[in-house]
Amino acid sequence: MRCKLKTLCILPAFNEEGKIGKVIEKVQAIGIVDEIVVADDCSTDKTKSEAEALGATVISHAINMGVGAGIRSGIKYGIANKFDIAVILSGDDQHEPKELPMVMEKLKENKKNFIQGSRRLKGGDAVNPPLFREITTRLFSIVMTIFTGQRVTDGTNGFRAFYLSIFDDKSINLDQEWLNTYELEPYLLYKAIISKNINVIEAPITVYYRGEKKSYSKMKPFRDWWRLSRPLFFLRFGIKR
Repeated sequence: MRCKLKTLCILPAFNEEGKIGKVIEKVQAIGIVDEIVVADDCSTDKTKSEAEALGATVISHAINMGVGAGIRSGIKYGIANKFDIAVILSGDDQHEPKELPMVMEKLKENKKNFIQGSRRLKGGDAVNPPLFREITTRLFSIVMTIFTGQRVTDGTNGFRAFYLSIFDDKSINLDQEWLNTYELEPYLLYKAIISKNINVIEAPITVYYRGEKKSYSKMKPFRDWWRLSRPLFFLRFGIKR
């Protein structure tokens, strides 16, 4: 009987040359995951070769599909290879892997736990955040709190960890084309919150906005914030499942 929980780190990436390697090295230095998979969303730079050179497994998309598709590819890889736990970090070095042990400790307290990172909790932080991002992330979390009935302080944070067994619940359906871009993450969090079989717990983490705007975000403000927000409305009002 297998006792050790097998843990996969998923890093979605698109043109993260010079950053993806730093993230991989930081995760490897912690020694808490069994494998790192980089979901390379058809990068045109050296993201793939940089990741492979450091020993990460790379899943390559033939066409650029979006961050949601990358996360979905990583999750499917984890399920197919019988991993117990998935942790997701940003591939652009926004998150701090040294915070993983604390997150994993909270996750392992209960198999129903789903850990959502929060820069808003005491002990968390946002370093060099742009004003627009501060306003929109706070507003998003307020709406998610209202729609789900559970307090959410940082609903857009991409740092999270969960047991892959949550996908035994077939009401969580990631295989929907409309989830390819920014929609998948809020969709998954919303579904986890409303599930009777999952306990969503926030944990304090740090988000770093490094350099100029073009360096820390690929989002186009209005189009992509609608993509991020629409799962809340679609699920709340029964437009999508």
